[in-house]
Amino acid sequence: MLYTGYKMPNRFKKLWKSLGPGLITGASDNEPSAIATYSIAGAKFGLGMLWASLFSLPLMVAVQEMSARIGRVSNLGLAGNMKKHYPKWVMIFISALIVGVNTINIGADMAGMAQAMTLITPFPEKLTAIAMTFIVLLIVIALPYKKIFTVFKWLSVALATYILTVFTVHQNWPQILYHAIIPSFQLNKEFFVVLIAFLGTTISPYLYFWQASQEIEEKTLEQCKPGRICRLKPATEEELRDLRIDTRIGMSFSNIITFFIVVLAASTLFRAGFNDIETLRDAALVLKPLAGEYAYLLFTVGIIGAGFLAIPVLAGSAAYVVAEVFGWSEGLNKSFSKAKGFYGIVIISTVIGLLIPLLGFHPVKALFYTSLFYGIISPFLILMVLHMANNKNIMGAHTNGPWLNFFGHVAFWIMTASAILIFFIL
Repeated sequence: MLYTGYKMPNRFKKLWKSLGPGLITGASDNEPSAIATYSIAGAKFGLGMLWASLFSLPLMVAVQEMSARIGRVSNLGLAGNMKKHYPKWVMIFISALIVGVNTINIGADMAGMAQAMTLITPFPEKLTAIAMTFIVLLIVIALPYKKIFTVFKWLSVALATYILTVFTVHQNWPQILYHAIIPSFQLNKEFFVVLIAFLGTTISPYLYFWQASQEIEEKTLEQCKPGRICRLKPATEEELRDLRIDTRIGMSFSNIITFFIVVLAASTLFRAGFNDIETLRDAALVLKPLAGEYAYLLFTVGIIGAGFLAIPVLAGSAAYVVAEVFGWSEGLNKSFSKAKGFYGIVIISTVIGLLIPLLGFHPVKALFYTSLFYGIISPFLILMVLHMANNKNIMGAHTNGPWLNFFGHVAFWIMTASAILIFFIL
């Protein structure tokens, strides 16, 4: 019995240690723009859109697993593979899309975080946004890769506050289970706009670039000694198995958080008739009388933790893209002096994003429309990932199996239909 008692913590510790880019990528998907979108879905339609958190999971897993495999097998990120194997215009078009929308998303997330911080600190919103920008940049530039990775993993845990918050409110679990399994639709413009934003922020394009590049960072850390020139070895079946487990756990964690955010908004905001969220600050304050002090604080902490995780990921994925396009030295495992261009893009995109809270743009609208933009551009990127993952010049013997191709194509056609639909209903 004593032996068994010590076995479980060791197993958990081993699992925690084995989790890497998949967990961080999944957690960063629930950034403030996603929290705003899921809260809007729950506040406007109750549990009516809850099914989307379950049905999007295999699609999300497929696209992220393909992206991760491309990075691990080819030793190049997505932009690097576009540059090497595809026409120049494809690389420029897709790179410009991802960098532009990421920068807008950084600003929207910064605005959401700043609002949340004003609930627990006495400082004004704009000053808070500036301070958080410096903290984020300090973490990314000053800390070594291993410490950044550790910080990101623990920030992922902060999202579990949304699970705890749901249990501060009385829930009708049979009804929740029903809406999670049985899809329902409302045949009106507002429902489909929110649904497209929901899918866009769940299957976020910047995550494809981030995870592919992070697999290379992890591989470099495993195989190369610091400061030495190193040729990365071909991917092994064991590496790809670990990658698959990490990605599936990370995406499942992401969608579990999505599930609980929708349930929380439905059981508080929707139930109380608070259907239109103007600010995340208002959403948090409404929770106070409805669900109590703990729910309000947990919701607020979740937004802040999510932002501190997501903003470096957004800026980092933009930096990986630009660095690969121009052939610059790149990576969080390199010092600032050895990757000035890469870190320069991180700084520039973060500082430009800061303009959104400083200029006073409507935070929730900015967060929501960012999700909508992702829904519109994601078909191009999913198609690109699918083609790369089946390209033998890139993947060799590790091209997609039938299940990855099936769910990848389903994701592409659903997002394509959504992108086309948005032009008819807006």
